[in-house]
Amino acid sequence: MARPKPWHVEDELWAVIEPLLPKVERRSRHPGRKRHPDRLVFQGILFVLHTGIAWEHLPQELGFGSGMTCWRRLAEWTEAGVWPRLHEALLGKLRSADALDFSLAAVDGSHIRAFKRGPKTGRSPVDRGRAGSKHHLITDATGIPLAVTLAGGNRNDVTQLIPLLEAVPPVRGKRGRPRRRPDVVLGDRGYDHDKYRRLVRRLGVKPLIARRGTEHGSGLGTQRWVVERAFAHLHWFRRLRIRWEIRDDIHEAFLTLGCALICWRRLSRPTRALTLPQ
Repeated sequence: MARPKPWHVEDELWAVIEPLLPKVERRSRHPGRKRHPDRLVFQGILFVLHTGIAWEHLPQELGFGSGMTCWRRLAEWTEAGVWPRLHEALLGKLRSADALDFSLAAVDGSHIRAFKRGPKTGRSPVDRGRAGSKHHLITDATGIPLAVTLAGGNRNDVTQLIPLLEAVPPVRGKRGRPRRRPDVVLGDRGYDHDKYRRLVRRLGVKPLIARRGTEHGSGLGTQRWVVERAFAHLHWFRRLRIRWEIRDDIHEAFLTLGCALICWRRLSRPTRALTLPQ
């Protein structure tokens, strides 16, 4: 039996996505051309996310509709807030399955080129001043993406620490109040700033951040590898390796969708959690 393509949408996943999509009623008079099925269009969006292909080059023989149809539907669903709600729903399923660990979280940032510039881009100090953006990611103790944000390539990682923590959605899946904050957050020397340590504590989270000017060997590197692995999984989607979109909301849609897909894969592939360094 042939292995399904990564942009193939399983029935179980579609059962989660379909209720989140906005309902569009056809006009009774002069209805016009029939709307292309949402499931096929979603697969077209996944095809672009996985391959990085330009919208206008989307193969028509796949039956996903035209590249412009898929782009318009992506913009429509982005405006309706579909992707954050999908990510939140899958996080809830992970928590319900005891596959989400809030005892520890790790944060990091990753720079990408932004050839067409646009909002949330900037001259990157690590790429000879070329225009770029940064993906900022926070994961749980096992590397599951809890939240992701987009910022200019010239923004320091530490400035996005609080927005990242605040971007974690209320995760349900168990009785009682939803969970939003990890117990501890790990960060490298790029997050070393006492002001932000105080702000993190005000959110009820313990900061465990390496200090500049100290010798290596703090042990945090052996704990933070999960966020680096999560970036590797996220950038496995070719559309996220380079920012081609001028509109920041469209690139953020791809980012959040990528995180949701990683969560979906993890539902059937549990992994071990981290422990604090002694």
